Amino acid sequence: MFQRTSQPLAAGAALCLAVASVSAQAATWSDTAIGYRYGTQFREPGNGEDVAKHVLQFTHASGYSLGQNFFNLDLLQSDSADPARNSDEGATEAYLVYRHQLHAGKVFDAPLAFGPVRDVALSGGFDLNTKNTAFAPRKRQLLLGPTLKFDVPRGFLDLSLFYSYEWNHCGLDACAAPGNETDISFDPYYQLNLAWGLPFEAGALPMKFQGFFNLNGEKGEDYFGAETAAEQLMRTSLMLDVGRLAWGGENTLWVGAGYEYWRNKFGNQDKPGVDTDALMLQLEWHL
Repeated sequence: MFQRTSQPLAAGAALCLAVASVSAQAATWSDTAIGYRYGTQFREPGNGEDVAKHVLQFTHASGYSLGQNFFNLDLLQSDSADPARNSDEGATEAYLVYRHQLHAGKVFDAPLAFGPVRDVALSGGFDLNTKNTAFAPRKRQLLLGPTLKFDVPRGFLDLSLFYSYEWNHCGLDACAAPGNETDISFDPYYQLNLAWGLPFEAGALPMKFQGFFNLNGEKGEDYFGAETAAEQLMRTSLMLDVGRLAWGGENTLWVGAGYEYWRNKFGNQDKPGVDTDALMLQLEWHL
C-alpha cells in the first residue's frame, strides 16, 4: 500500500524505533501502539478534490524520573487525487512528531499545583515531514513552552503554549521564479495546543475520548509573498476497547471513529483545499 519515497522517510521510521527502545529501558511507564486510519474526505491546498488516505501510525509515550516523552510517526498514502510527482499514483508522506516534558513536580519534588491544575511542565519538541509530491515539502519545526497538566479522574488533559520556528521547502517551478522562494524560514509564531486522552465507561463498554487541537498564529509571508493565515487543526476519536470485551485483554485492541477538522491548512487561505472535514475509521493495537 505504501510506496518508497526517500531516505528521510526510512530514517524517520528508524529513529522512532530507536527512541522507543531506549525510552522503554529507562521508563517508569510506557505505552507503544501501532495504529491505522482511513478516510475519504481529506483535502490538500490548491486541490479541489476529496482525497482518500490510508494512514499507518506508530506511537510511543513513556514516563521517567523527571518527566515524559511522546512521539508519533504517521505514514500517509493518498489515492490518485493527490498524486506523487510525475506520476498518476497517489503520494506518500511521512510526518514525525516528538515532544518532551519536564514536570515541575518531579524536578523540584513538589508539584506546582493550583486550582484545577495538578502540575506544570516545560515542554519542547519538533515536527518533521517529507512528501513526494511536486510541491515536495520538507517541514522542520521547533517548539518550546509551558504546559498546564489538569487534574482529571483518569487519563490526561494538557494545555500548552508553544513558541515556534518553522522552515519548509517548495519544489514547484513557480517557487523558483524571481521574487519567490524555494526554501523559506517563516516568522516565529505561537501555537496553542490542547491534548487529551480520557478513558471512561459507557455502561458496560470501556471507551476513551482522545485527540488534540492546535491553533497556530500567522507566520508571515509564504513562498509567493502572500500573507499566511491563522491555522486550526483538530484530530480526535472515540474508541472502544474491543480487546477487553472480546478476550479480556485490556488496552490491546481499540476500534472507533475519528474526525479531522482543519482550517487554513499550513497557513494557506483563499484557495481550494485549505479546509478539511474528514471522518475516519480508526484502529489501535497496543504492544
